[in-house]
Amino acid sequence: MSPESQASDALPSRRRRAPRGGRHRGDESFLLPPGSPALVLAVPGARRPGTEIADELARLVEIEHTGQRAHVGHLEGNEASLHGILAGLPRQEGELAAVVVPLSTGPDPALDGAVRAAVANAPVPAVAAEPLGPHPLIAEALHDRLADAGLARADRIRMMTMVTAASGFVVATPGGPDAVRQAEVTGVLLASRLAAPVFTASLADEAAVKAVAEQLRASGAASVAIAPHLIGIEPETGWVAAAGAAVGAAQAAPLGAHPALARLAALRYVEALATALAD
Repeated sequence: MSPESQASDALPSRRRRAPRGGRHRGDESFLLPPGSPALVLAVPGARRPGTEIADELARLVEIEHTGQRAHVGHLEGNEASLHGILAGLPRQEGELAAVVVPLSTGPDPALDGAVRAAVANAPVPAVAAEPLGPHPLIAEALHDRLADAGLARADRIRMMTMVTAASGFVVATPGGPDAVRQAEVTGVLLASRLAAPVFTASLADEAAVKAVAEQLRASGAASVAIAPHLIGIEPETGWVAAAGAAVGAAQAAPLGAHPALARLAALRYVEALATALAD
């Protein structure tokens, strides 16, 4: 069999589900053929309260996109560790066993490095995928969480956004300057959805959060809201409420098990698998 036909057989086929009601009607899915490498979501830290979000995302990936079990592996601790998950996968000589998708909204040097190290030391052949963002679907998910909190709403007749409780927004992201630059891409996309100014700041830098909130108010924003640019499994999740209190701003919930993140996990899997087969 030629390499081209082998790649064709191994790559997931695309499918469209029957139209569903609601915001995510008509999402594209990926049907994995039997024997495909496992999709493993890599979670920072050890298993702890809040990381059940990863389990729910894995369930959504299975049901809505791949049709096969998705796994969750934690980078620290002994419970459901990434190393243990990879070690327990079936293996066939010379064939890729897993694609590991970092569960983060954007590049994170520490997380990405830990995932690459885990893949390099895995007892089975595996590759690392890109993190979930930046991507327009992250902006969609942030918009939804702001709407859930009553801080923005979508006019479903015109398919445009009507700002309600807030007129300026801070995308608060984990990480340092690099993470902020990456999140700014999402901030621009979110601003176009909200038709309102959106600035970005690191959750680790309270002064920066205060500065952008003041800049929003100085530019005419009567009220400011914080859009947490995180899933809810990150250590920085607990800083969101403090950031909101520090600048007198309401805040949306973290993204959590949003369907857009499950779709992105499937997409990153397919991208990494295609790259691995092409090499």
